[in-house]
Amino acid sequence: MEPVIYSFATLLIHVEFIFGNLSNGFIVLSNFWDWVIKRKLSTIDKILLTLAISRITLIWEIYTWFTSVYGPSSFAIGMKLQILYFTWILSSHFSLWFATALSIFYLLRIANCSWKIFLYLKWRLKQVIVGMLLASLVFLPGILTQRTLEERPYRYGGNTSEDSMETDFARFTELILFNLTIFSVIPFSLASISFLLLIFSLWKHLRKMQLSSRGHGDPSTKAHTNALRIMVSFLLLYSIYFLSLLLSWIAQKHHSKLVDIIGIITGLMYPSAHSFILILGNSKLMQTSLWILSHLRCRLKGENILNPSGNQVTSCYIFCIANKSV
Repeated sequence: MEPVIYSFATLLIHVEFIFGNLSNGFIVLSNFWDWVIKRKLSTIDKILLTLAISRITLIWEIYTWFTSVYGPSSFAIGMKLQILYFTWILSSHFSLWFATALSIFYLLRIANCSWKIFLYLKWRLKQVIVGMLLASLVFLPGILTQRTLEERPYRYGGNTSEDSMETDFARFTELILFNLTIFSVIPFSLASISFLLLIFSLWKHLRKMQLSSRGHGDPSTKAHTNALRIMVSFLLLYSIYFLSLLLSWIAQKHHSKLVDIIGIITGLMYPSAHSFILILGNSKLMQTSLWILSHLRCRLKGENILNPSGNQVTSCYIFCIANKSV
């Protein structure tokens, strides 16, 4: 691989790593701070909190994989790959199911439907989410009891054990790809069905609003479109994440470092970019982020234009308080 391409790809991976930790970490800290103040969290906040935690773990797993394979002095052994395999599967499993729970939450909370089964589930929204997440644990034994890798030490790029290393890496990606293919069918299907039903609900709602003076700007339409935007981004980015694993598997089969790094770059897009979209689509998180940015801007402005009287610092402080109260 050309050094320039490798350097650019490494820089891009580090940028995605930092961005993903910042976006997911912001969701975790924001909801944790709300819990400290109010001593309770809503259902949507609990889903976002656990989803962000699982995605932080997934981001670190992908980054660890990158440093283990392409690090200048990293050693990889069979036991290390087994641990990486287990933690990667767990983080991917919970990240997918919590995102599916978020899709179902938006469907039951926003969609308008007169079906009895829908109303039954809508009235028991919290129980539905908890029951689905508990049911997802049934799949974990089947995922984690796959054949593990042999414990055989090697150094990436070494001459004596290069063949065994590539065999283990190829097998590692095969296990990840196989398990995500088999065990992601149900949650991905549930998220897709929720997406289609929400589109149907929006279509019915827009038909009712055709003769209304409010047009397409009413709160229900905005809630539909916001939820659809989040669900579309989830389905698209998870498909890209699945494609990244396929690329990594092909790269190991054909010994292509460039394709493998492209797979890592695309794989980091899913847990990083979607969390940023969640922040933009959540009014509370968006408001908190805007207040933090305003506060930082005020601090920087106050430091830059500080004068002996301190008047501008005081006015900037008042501006920050005003933004916080909005």
